[in-house]
Amino acid sequence: MPSSDEHAGEGPAVAGSAEADPGAESGGQGQRHGSRRPRARNPGGAGPSAAGPSAPGSGGESTGGTGPGNEDPGSEEAARAICLRLLTAGPRTRAQLATALRKRRIPDEVAESVLSRFAEVGLIDDAAFARAWVESRHHGRGLARRALSAELRQRGIPDGEVRSAVGLLGPQEELATARRLVAKRAPASRGKPMPARARQLMGMLARKGYPAGLAAQVVREALEREQDSDAGLRADLAWISEDGASDDWL
Repeated sequence: MPSSDEHAGEGPAVAGSAEADPGAESGGQGQRHGSRRPRARNPGGAGPSAAGPSAPGSGGESTGGTGPGNEDPGSEEAARAICLRLLTAGPRTRAQLATALRKRRIPDEVAESVLSRFAEVGLIDDAAFARAWVESRHHGRGLARRALSAELRQRGIPDGEVRSAVGLLGPQEELATARRLVAKRAPASRGKPMPARARQLMGMLARKGYPAGLAAQVVREALEREQDSDAGLRADLAWISEDGASDDWL
């Protein structure tokens, strides 16, 4: 009777056979009751077959796997895939990629081979990275050579490349940037006592890596120009000097 077939299709015996042999759902009962069978197929992908090769994203590194796709963990293919994915997201130094490979347990000899090949074909270029970093961080954040050098070393750039990249930023350009930073920040502190204003402006420049002597010069000049434009009494600002630029300025 048709009614007994329907109840049999929903009973434990049929459900158990579907789990034991998922392919059986594509014929027999699944064809006659196609509109109702998908409920038993676990569309969320919790079954063992969902994590197989047909679902690349389910076993990749982003979910804690040891290697993307089907590459053997620790193989050159896995190492290349890791590096390419990181480089697609943004520029990386050789040291940063080496650290990423080490965290994913890629053997050192495999990592060295892959990174050397990437450097040969220009996918890794620490010198170009350093130059771009200096250009971007100086003009975007106003960082001085000292701060830029520290950032590049933190990212594993060799000292020679650091010196070459930072050397592109001349003293006059650094001075001009410091003056722009102070001119932009000084108006916000008007009305405060002069020592507090000088300390605030000197601290801002110190945090961006400017030497104490240069910072004192720029701050003193800016405050003197401000006094020249005011009708009030002119104060002596000679006390703003490198000698007074102790840790209190930071």
